[in-house]
Amino acid sequence: MANANHMKNILIILPTYNESSDIASIVDVIRSQRLNMNVSVLIIDDNSPDGTGRIAYELSRKFKDVSVLNRETKLGLGKAYIEGFKFALAGNFDYLCEMDADFSHDPRYLVDFCREIETHDLVLGSRYAEGVSIVRWPFLRLVLSFLANKFVKFVTGMPFTDCMGGYKCISTQLIRDITADKIISKGYVFQMEILYRAYMMGARIKEIPIIFYNRKKGRSKMSKSDIFESFFIVLRLRFMLGFRRRRKQRGV
Repeated sequence: MANANHMKNILIILPTYNESSDIASIVDVIRSQRLNMNVSVLIIDDNSPDGTGRIAYELSRKFKDVSVLNRETKLGLGKAYIEGFKFALAGNFDYLCEMDADFSHDPRYLVDFCREIETHDLVLGSRYAEGVSIVRWPFLRLVLSFLANKFVKFVTGMPFTDCMGGYKCISTQLIRDITADKIISKGYVFQMEILYRAYMMGARIKEIPIIFYNRKKGRSKMSKSDIFESFFIVLRLRFMLGFRRRRKQRGV
């Protein structure tokens, strides 16, 4: 392991809403990983009625490498990550990692993310890199996810196997470049927007295979409005970013 004085700093961002049953456990598992970086955790809670915010606050008092942002209401996944990005950019972090707090994203993959991000700008965890690696999803949801991914690839032209994947590691320099523009997504399609903007900027992107585990407790936060937003945002981004690239190519 490298000398601690020369180790990079990474921030694991965990947006939460009603995750009281998992938040303490996942923080413990994240902190137990033997990584080649100094790891900090940021919990962003949307005023969860089940007391997630209170548990997160106690964790931050117990561990110096755990911080909490409490928001007054549920404002969407995209806005939660934007808050996390601002936190990372204001701190001394080289990288950040987007990750679900319900163990859908296995913390053991953090080793792979931390290894690959040192030679890339964005590392994407893919549920489809080695076939379909999703556990305990209902068949209908699996089909919808698969078709949504195909739709995004067709519209945007991105070559990745999991364009909607939410488990990713990003350099803060890339985040600084991306957020210099206005992010337009609020819900789950935010994950695709970040990837697409990075792709259109020519970022060095690598996919690594992961297994996605459907949550054992609670229920999915995705709503019908998230699905409708995803459809229209994909089309809007394709037009907006594609038009911008053509203007640059023409030197306008």
